[in-house]
Amino acid sequence: MKKRNKGNNMVPGSGYQPPTPNLIVEPLILYDMTCPKGIHAFCAQLDASPFQRETIMKYAAAIHELFMDMTHKISEGLGIKNVSFEGWPCQFRFNKYCFTPETIGSTGVPSHTDTYFLTILQDDENVNGLEVMNKSGQFVAVESWPNSLLVNMGDVTKAWSNGRFNNVKHRVICKQGKTRVSIASFIRIQLWNPTSTCG
Repeated sequence: MKKRNKGNNMVPGSGYQPPTPNLIVEPLILYDMTCPKGIHAFCAQLDASPFQRETIMKYAAAIHELFMDMTHKISEGLGIKNVSFEGWPCQFRFNKYCFTPETIGSTGVPSHTDTYFLTILQDDENVNGLEVMNKSGQFVAVESWPNSLLVNMGDVTKAWSNGRFNNVKHRVICKQGKTRVSIASFIRIQLWNPTSTCG
């Protein structure tokens, strides 16, 4: 079913992406969680039950509300008033890391910084693997906390704030031979006109 959601040439960075020899992860991406039409199409391609569809929509609404609150406070803290982030797409990315005993020590996602404005991550509470780079240039493990979300500044935030906020380099390493799941949400600069598919 997930392969029916494989990429959409009209919407960059959306759909199902199969794992590659270098990446042991299967992402399933929804370009904009604020678009009801997009969420319904996404759920339909997955044959989501009414309960699953309702859960996804409630989660999307809650994450979007959190994004709006945080971006408002960030701009306020920088002394920038009357800035609205309402038109910025908020991307969903469900990550399934296909870890096995044979892949222990391998990279699930290589070292990178997020290119977006903000990331909100709901990490796997049972299977760790996320690491961030500290000021000394060493990677340190980030242990999952139950019922918590991790927030990360992206490249756009660093540029937008003239370096007052920093982006953090991070990666995912296979530490256990178990499937690992996370949900990453991003608020990103609008790259296309959502009115063409969202209404």
